[in-house]
Amino acid sequence: MHLDSILLLASKGILDTIEEGVHIVDRAGITILYNKAIETIEGLPQNQVIGKHLLDIFPDWTKENSTLLTVLNTGEPIYNREQSYLNFKGKRIRTVNTTIPIFDGNQLVGAVEVSRNMTTVTDMTKQIIELQQKLIKPVKRQKGIKQYHFDQLIGKNHKYLEAIKIAKRASKSSSSVLIYGDTGTGKELFSQSIHFASDRANMPFIAQNCAAIPENLLEGLLFGTSKGSFTGAEDRPGLFEQAEGGTLLLDEINSMSQTLQAKILRVLQENYVRRVGGNKDIPINVRIIAATNEEPETLIEKGQFRKDLFYRLNVINIRIPSLNERVDDIPILVDFFIREYNEKMKKDVWMVSDEIMEAFKRYNWAGNIRELKNFIESAMNLVTDDHVIGKEHMPSHVSEVLMKKERYIPTQTTTVDDLNKHLESIEKDIIDKTLKQYNNNISKAAEHLKVSRQNLQYKIKKYYE
Repeated sequence: MHLDSILLLASKGILDTIEEGVHIVDRAGITILYNKAIETIEGLPQNQVIGKHLLDIFPDWTKENSTLLTVLNTGEPIYNREQSYLNFKGKRIRTVNTTIPIFDGNQLVGAVEVSRNMTTVTDMTKQIIELQQKLIKPVKRQKGIKQYHFDQLIGKNHKYLEAIKIAKRASKSSSSVLIYGDTGTGKELFSQSIHFASDRANMPFIAQNCAAIPENLLEGLLFGTSKGSFTGAEDRPGLFEQAEGGTLLLDEINSMSQTLQAKILRVLQENYVRRVGGNKDIPINVRIIAATNEEPETLIEKGQFRKDLFYRLNVINIRIPSLNERVDDIPILVDFFIREYNEKMKKDVWMVSDEIMEAFKRYNWAGNIRELKNFIESAMNLVTDDHVIGKEHMPSHVSEVLMKKERYIPTQTTTVDDLNKHLESIEKDIIDKTLKQYNNNISKAAEHLKVSRQNLQYKIKKYYE
């Protein structure tokens, strides 16, 4: 076999394994290579394309709408250009193409095109915006829609009460609010409580988690789109317009790119939006509440939160304490959730056992109130005629988590003269308890403590030999 043929077969085999579509044509526009990915994108088998002219396969292509024909005509490369066309079945295909001319010396001999399939992404953009518009109605009080108010913020912990006090003051203002709280602490509950206690209560409250939507879709969702801004785009209002007169909660705002954060800052400063692809400034009257689940100052240091946007949002600052900071509220919350699920499930549970309550107070609540609520719901589903939730009512995975992953709490406040020795004493105590729990099985103890077996063996040798 000739070396050129071997190289051609090898390159074809490699190209058939990549995700991007590759289409190579000669100077006359005849296809000489068409890989598996472009087959999938365009819905055409290779044997119907290879050896045929582009216009025989795509008769509606012109130099204006075909990147391959354009490059064959101009000899100039094209980078990352969107292309929209119909395949032979009449299905709309959307791709982003990079097309490079092929030269032999100074003579143009063909072109190679690499395509990324944008059909699914574009359709998803359209569907998300359409769904958002159907789900979000520009009215406030609707039956069946869950609304939260200040009387539903349960707790007596002084840090928590301080956060509620600031939130109540915020409800008397239209200034921007920045809320910081770990996942599950109730940032949306606070936001809704502020909104529904304000003079905007009869206008829309809209919440959007900025981390839940891909960056390339989020801008259109927030600011709206103008017809023709991208293939398939229609004139649609964004969330800023839909929240007119009300409140827009932007949760995990730090997940936005710096560029999008700058556009949010402009909206806050100018009080108008411009739809993606549009040239009209639309005035808005929207109260912005932003939320993060990490310390804003830390996010600024890491370059994830623009400093100027932080200062513009941080007019009123609310910090919601984690459940680990308000352990004294656990009995109150447990009682509240039991009563809530008694009503929903038609049961007659009175309390949790002392054993479970003590485990709750020792447990490290990474998921905060949401996690506690889920624990109670799980147990309530397993209760039959009992009035007290015990360990036997906890699902096995919950019981195991509660009884094994406990937070270390010193039994008394002491003055520490040698910090290293004090920390070693704590570490030795934890290792000792874990080894006893697993009958001195080092592998299981290491897995529980999330350290390597070798590391644990080193520490055992250090403390016990």
